[in-house]
Amino acid sequence: QVQLVESGGGLVQPGGSLRLSCEASGSIFSITSMGWYRRAPEKGRELVAAISSGGNTNYADSMTDRFTISRDNAKNTVYLQMNSLKPEDTAVYYCNTETEFRTYWGKGTLVTVSS
Repeated sequence: QVQLVESGGGLVQPGGSLRLSCEASGSIFSITSMGWYRRAPEKGRELVAAISSGGNTNYADSMTDRFTISRDNAKNTVYLQMNSLKPEDTAVYYCNTETEFRTYWGKGTLVTVSS
């Protein structure tokens, strides 16, 4: 089992920045990749960014210039730095990890971009 705990969400004004964190615990030896997905109101879940155990990254096309995914292996933590936030970025952001056995999800952290 892998447990994922997200943090860093909140209310931010348009143009502002937030840094989301996701700490993994449990059977972390089996993790092959970690990433972030989001679900906005009236929309389906979509990939934001992901990073593999080898350090390869994958971003949604619309976010490559504003969002950056990174990891701290010593802390078993993945980060999502979000800059130049827009109202349409408002969503629940979910941490995700792929393991040798199955996929795990965090409970999500809400990001609200509004004046």
